[in-house]
Formats: sequence, structure tokens, C-alpha cells
Amino acid sequence: MVTIKVNNLIDFVTEVFSHAESSPEEARRIATYLTTANLTGHDSHGVIRVPVYIRWKKTGNVIPNQTPEIVVDTPSLAVVDGKFGYGQTVTPFAVRTGIEKCKKAGLSAMALRNAGHIGRVGDWAEMAAAEGLVSVHFVNAAGSLLVAPFGGVEKRLSTAPYCVGIPRKGQDPIVLDFATSVVAEGKVLVASRGGKKLPTGALVDQDGTLSEEPSVLYGPYTPDGPRDHTKGTGAIRAFGEHKGSGLAFICELLGGALTGTGATSGGRQFANGMLSFFIDPKVIDTSNFFDGEISRYTDFIRQTKPIAGVESVLVPGDPERKTRAERTRNGVPLPDDTWAAIVNTAREVGVSETSIQRAAS
Repeated sequence: MVTIKVNNLIDFVTEVFSHAESSPEEARRIATYLTTANLTGHDSHGVIRVPVYIRWKKTGNVIPNQTPEIVVDTPSLAVVDGKFGYGQTVTPFAVRTGIEKCKKAGLSAMALRNAGHIGRVGDWAEMAAAEGLVSVHFVNAAGSLLVAPFGGVEKRLSTAPYCVGIPRKGQDPIVLDFATSVVAEGKVLVASRGGKKLPTGALVDQDGTLSEEPSVLYGPYTPDGPRDHTKGTGAIRAFGEHKGSGLAFICELLGGALTGTGATSGGRQFANGMLSFFIDPKVIDTSNFFDGEISRYTDFIRQTKPIAGVESVLVPGDPERKTRAERTRNGVPLPDDTWAAIVNTAREVGVSETSIQRAAS
């Protein structure tokens, strides 16, 4: 395990993408969002994605420095085409568009199509919450067949994230952000590179056997080699049996089909689609009841007597706040295999050995 200081990690990843044709501004955006995912404990959406992003760039699945296009524009609705640009470039533009419309109308919707990997969806809920807005996000990943629907063993769904953000006055927002699978694909990636092991039965093989071995999803791989989910014989399982599978199906239809990205299927280019709704609480809550009721109910939940072996009952966002404080102070821990894969990618795009040594110092 290596531990990298936060600013060192951001600077290093910025240099990787600067060497891969991204503008300085885009490179730092990508690096900052990926590192923020690590800071919040979502290592699956953090810098472990660097080799994947660069591989996608080389194959043309993501295009640096794209300018997104608003293809439908009404007072309360926008459809944004990301043109397969990096998600960290096209998604802030799209979310900002939805926020601006909501501030004028009190309610808005935004559909983002054909985006590169948009990263941790909680970032976009936090972006809206910082402007005082509630937001709800349905996401799919077209071309990323990973998850077996309830009762099946074949890949038919993406990990189909769902996210809700709720602002708090003078406090961090409440953010619920999860994949509709037992684990996100990135957590399988982390496990395959020496990180946290998968939960029992997170994967299912073609014969119906439950497994925790990443090779079920990726097929055989070497420690520092690529991971390809099309090579494995199995799939990730949907969480919560029919409930998670059903929510994933809805994310595919709203985040994928309705946005114009397309619901997930095999043999097509990767793209994220996201359907987002934004609500201004000030327009609904004319008596200023909302924030006080959030405080009352949050305290009520946290005061629940915990079950044996659990320190305390948490609300969405509590684990992320704790991890962010710890890693900001102490640095970002990365398994040796993960760091080695990032360093190899850096060398491939021409980052100097001096920069590599500086990042790890």
C-alpha cells in the first residue's frame, strides 16, 4: 500500500491527462474529480480509473476537450449532448444548465446524453446542493453490460447508479449515491488490483454459482494488465433481489432510453446517460419548515440504538465526511497494484520519472 498526498495526487494525474491531449484546465478537472472520489472513500470512481480513461482515449471512446451542445432548450428543460467528451468536462456544463433553469422556474429537468464516464454521481448532487437545490439523478452506462437482472445469470444491465442530494443550511448536504448492483464495477476493479475484497456472492457465474472472484467478471488477468468485463463468464448481481433489479431497469429507461444515450447493450461505444431533476426548496417551502424537519429527523435516525457490532446508526453522507477528513489529513491510500497500473499509464503517455518520484515522495 502506498499513500499519496492529496495535492501530489491531483498534480500527478493532471500531468497524465495533459500528456494525453487534454487542455490544462480539463486535465486538472479530471484529476480533481477523481481524487475527490478517493477522498470520500469511493475508490471505485477515483484515480484507479486513470488507466481506463487513457485506454478509452486511445481507442476513441472518449474525446478530449469536447464542447457539449444543448440540443433542446426550454425554460424548464434542457437536453445536452456530451459528444463523448470526458464526463468531468461535459457533466458540470449540463448540471449547471439544469441549476440555472431551476433557479428561474423553481423546477427543472436536464437530460445528458453521450457523456464519457461521469465519475461519482454524488459530485453532481453536491454541485446542486451548493446552490441550495434538491436534485435526483438516474444514470446508465450504455455499452457497459455488467449486471445480471434478478433471476438471471447473463449481463443485461449496467450498474445503473441512482442519486439524490438534499441541501442543508450551514451543513454538508445529505447525499444518497449508489449503484443498483451489489457493487459498482469499479469495486471489482479495486479488488482485482489488491484492494478491498468483494462481499460474499457479489458476482454470479454462468452456471449460477455465486462468487467473490474478480476473474468471474474479467476472465484471466495479470496484476498490472488491463481488465475487460467482456472477457469474463459471469456478471455482477443486482442488489436487493427484484427491487434493485427493478430500479436498475428504470435507470436504463430514464437515464439511457429517454436521454437518447440508449439503454445498455453489447457491442456499442461506452457512454453515460443521466436524467436529472432539480427542485428549489424555497419555492415549495414558503414556511421554512424543510431544513428544521431535516435536522429533527436526522437526529431521530442517528439516535437509534445500534445492533450488536455496529458503533452507531448513520445517515447518507456520514461515512464520506469521515473518510474525507481522514484522507485530506493523511493522504490517499492506494494498493500497490493500483499505483503500479497508474504509473505504467503515466509512462506510456510520456510523464517523466522525476514527476513519478515527486508524486510518491
